[in-house]
Amino acid sequence: MFKKTFFSLLLLFCLLLLSNFNVPSFALNSARSSDESASINVYEKITPSIVAIDADLDQGISSGTGCVIDPSGIILTSSHVINKSKNIEVTTQSGKTYKATVFAVLKDKNDLALIKITPKEKLPVIRLGDSETVKVGQRVLAIGNPFGFRGTLTTGIISRIDYERKKLQTDAAINPGCSGGPLLNLDGEVIGINQSIYNPDNNRSNIGIGFAVPVNYAKEFIALTKNTKKIP
Repeated sequence: MFKKTFFSLLLLFCLLLLSNFNVPSFALNSARSSDESASINVYEKITPSIVAIDADLDQGISSGTGCVIDPSGIILTSSHVINKSKNIEVTTQSGKTYKATVFAVLKDKNDLALIKITPKEKLPVIRLGDSETVKVGQRVLAIGNPFGFRGTLTTGIISRIDYERKKLQTDAAINPGCSGGPLLNLDGEVIGINQSIYNPDNNRSNIGIGFAVPVNYAKEFIALTKNTKKIP
């Protein structure tokens, strides 16, 4: 009887001890996979340089995503997001909204544009990678504002490289509102600018076939604009 009571008390003591035991943060972090840690690090590092774009068109509001490429407020996006817009508003990750003007538009099938805002402080910027090094099967991340849900992260792989059409194909979910956002490698470098999706329902939702403009074409566009319009 004594032994039974003793072990019951010992068990109760152990349960009380465990209930007050806090697992160290380093133990939780060590439980994450390397891919999880990489995704978290990229998201936390890149999100401050991603903006939401709302443009007034004759057909209604066009929503998209943009990447800050210069701390003075120059933003890279897809030209179809802001094309023929009467009014463009940009909302930064901090929640501040600014009026934007069109800075430059690339008039070819690469569907790229630069817009300009005048923020009160310097903005964090993205880091452009090299799309020539992209391989089919490599892990990628996309950050955008699908259907108005700002700062949404999706993950996938490079599914195909369409050299003829100059497109990177990915199964990372890209939905309406993601156009102009970055396709990233696990080093946090932009390797593509998300542009479009393909599916049988008029591109209303994602079925795992999305396309991005290789970032090297965006780099050429930015360099050309710097030479002609004096980007700071």
